[in-house]
Amino acid sequence: MLAVGIAVAISVLVGSIANIALPTIARDMNVTPAESIWVVNSYQLAVTVCLMPCASLGDVYGHRRVYIWGLAFYTLGSLICAIAPTMPILIAARVLQGLGGAGIMSVNGALIRFIFPRAQLGRGVGYNVLVVAASSAAGPSVAAAIMAVGSWPWLFAVQVPFGVLSWWLSLRYLPPSPASGHKFDPVSAVLNAIALGTFIPGLDGIGRGQSGTMILAELAIGVIVGTIFVRRQLTLRAPMLPVDLFRRPVFALSVATATCVHGAAMITLISLPFYFQYVEGMSPIEIGLLITPWPAVLVVVGPIAGRLADRYPAGLLGGLGLAVMTCGLLLVLFMPEHVSRLDIAWRMAVCGTGFGFFQSPNNRLLIGSAPPDRAGAGSGMVSTARLVGQTTGSALVAVVFGLTHNAVHPVVLGTHVAIGVAAGFAALGTALSWARLANR
Repeated sequence: MLAVGIAVAISVLVGSIANIALPTIARDMNVTPAESIWVVNSYQLAVTVCLMPCASLGDVYGHRRVYIWGLAFYTLGSLICAIAPTMPILIAARVLQGLGGAGIMSVNGALIRFIFPRAQLGRGVGYNVLVVAASSAAGPSVAAAIMAVGSWPWLFAVQVPFGVLSWWLSLRYLPPSPASGHKFDPVSAVLNAIALGTFIPGLDGIGRGQSGTMILAELAIGVIVGTIFVRRQLTLRAPMLPVDLFRRPVFALSVATATCVHGAAMITLISLPFYFQYVEGMSPIEIGLLITPWPAVLVVVGPIAGRLADRYPAGLLGGLGLAVMTCGLLLVLFMPEHVSRLDIAWRMAVCGTGFGFFQSPNNRLLIGSAPPDRAGAGSGMVSTARLVGQTTGSALVAVVFGLTHNAVHPVVLGTHVAIGVAAGFAALGTALSWARLANR
């Protein structure tokens, strides 16, 4: 578990610490801010297109093997990032990091299934959620501390010894998982890469002000190739996209619930900082502190919910948690202007508490409901649902802010509409979670 925890922590940390360093990287590399954004986009895109193929490779060749190779690529990519002399080399190294990150994230849930006995699987998933939450909460502070005493390459260099340590622990202690005997389908991998590699940048282009023609072309290619990809999966015995698992209502409902909830969380965490800065006049440091109660409370709630998930249905725990999250979002929506910092913080904590009681049981169900030879597919869908929800949520925020741009108070109206949409997504997730009780 320590081997898995270290790798998951550094792969989560890299997202937030790279974002904070972008202005400095752009200045040092003598590139425009728009060009520097590819330091983040290249990593996210590489993770996106490699996630399901890596999960499939885990089922075919063993999750331990894919995890160890992913960790090696990630650590090597971190080293190259730290010494990269030019922007193209830095971006290429970030792609390598993304490939390694996909190897880590696609099978870490499956490995937890083989680390913990089935009766304690929820506890293991809860520990994993704790690591992710703690890393997310600590990311900005860790980045600020490193940047205070060193230059931006150290953000990547400090990951190398932790990557090496996790790699050594993984080689020595991670349990083997049986190979499924299925064959890897490279055609599906290519179709998956084209579909996601065009559809997600198309959604992202809405927020970046990309031309309408380019957005429509990317979305059209993504939909057409994605349709071909799904139809191919229906003909395979062990499909890369686990359509066989989607035939189980509880699995399909869990993926749909996760997509809605991660979309709601992303909408909230993107839109609120605009409100806090432009309406409430807060500094970036204050905004970071007020957002922190959401991930921070997961450190406590995640393990508790994981233990409860070993005894109670995910539909029940998730439904209760998402009802609390919906109430928390409504409290944020109807929050008066110029409210105190404490009133903001406890509302964020309510949202985080509800989210935590959903996440651990839902992840346990997705990982545990797949048969052992399809554990990688179940684990991969945990990350895929999160990614699709987050991408959709960020695109919706851009659309809402674009539509309300000409209002009298555009930021106030845009934020209220966005939080209302987030509350609607959370309410839909609540209903989907309750529906799982009838499809156990």
